[in-house]
Amino acid sequence: MTGCPDCGEPLVIYEMDGVETDHCLACAGTWLDAGELELVVENAGVDPAPLVAALDNTPLGEKGVRRCPRCRKRMRVACLGPGDGVELDICPAGHGIWLDSGEMEDVAGAFSGGAGDAVASYFKELYPTERREG
Repeated sequence: MTGCPDCGEPLVIYEMDGVETDHCLACAGTWLDAGELELVVENAGVDPAPLVAALDNTPLGEKGVRRCPRCRKRMRVACLGPGDGVELDICPAGHGIWLDSGEMEDVAGAFSGGAGDAVASYFKELYPTERREG
């Protein structure tokens, strides 16, 4: 895997509840491999079904400037959620999703009736200030 799609810094792997995510300590963005977004939301105690349905039905927009850290293809921008939605970067080859700092909470809140706080709390546990060895 290459570095952060946003700033180029190395991504640090964190594991919690059986889910490995790749996090950038410099810009606080997060790379989630295919299926991991749903697992993180579910592990936070939020029903992932509305999110899964929305992801399945969200058309990919124009090519963005960021590249997938797995295949290096330019990711597509997609707006997920009601209204203007949350702008996500999605690999067109299906490798995963890039979330800027704070977007995980926005996504969860948009699809769970305000349960974004539970996901925010889970993310604080997942990404402590010091790196976990393992």
